[in-house]
Amino acid sequence: MVNTNNLKKGIVLKLDGVLFEVVDHEHYKPGKGGAFVRATLRNLDTDNILEKRLPAGEKVEDVFIDKRVMQYLYSEGENCIFMDTENYEQTPISKKVLGDRFWYLKEGFEVIVRFYEEQIIDIELPSHVVLEVTSAPQGVRGDTVGTVMKTIELETGLEIQAPLFVNTGDKVKISTKNAQYVERA
Repeated sequence: MVNTNNLKKGIVLKLDGVLFEVVDHEHYKPGKGGAFVRATLRNLDTDNILEKRLPAGEKVEDVFIDKRVMQYLYSEGENCIFMDTENYEQTPISKKVLGDRFWYLKEGFEVIVRFYEEQIIDIELPSHVVLEVTSAPQGVRGDTVGTVMKTIELETGLEIQAPLFVNTGDKVKISTKNAQYVERA
């Protein structure tokens, strides 16, 4: 159990039988009424963001999350196969659990997999990844007023917007938070 006054980013709470990760929190003490903590929580099952108002000083259930470094090996049907880097055990993870994070994975890529009671609940990606451009249409020279973007396809099949100067075969750095082009790698 953890006191709501001691919440920190990244702590995983169990509220009404559902696991939530604390994304942000703020302590409020209004002039009238009792103090409270406004917490921004991410549902680990659905990935939805929720704002919850918790009374200050109340105890909430925090849970222990086991983290393991695993390497992405390959995709097989509706599963992605990962290998534990410590014991070399292979584990399938459903593409439903991965969600949109699947598009940032390439063979040999290492991620942190989070477990709760030996069940996989989430994976953590780095903030940026470097991927190769497999398809990029040529930009038209006259289209240079302002910031002009074009749709490119990356080696994982992900399509993003990138500047005109990006060509097929280039390696680009992209953000895993919002699938945006950052720079050439």
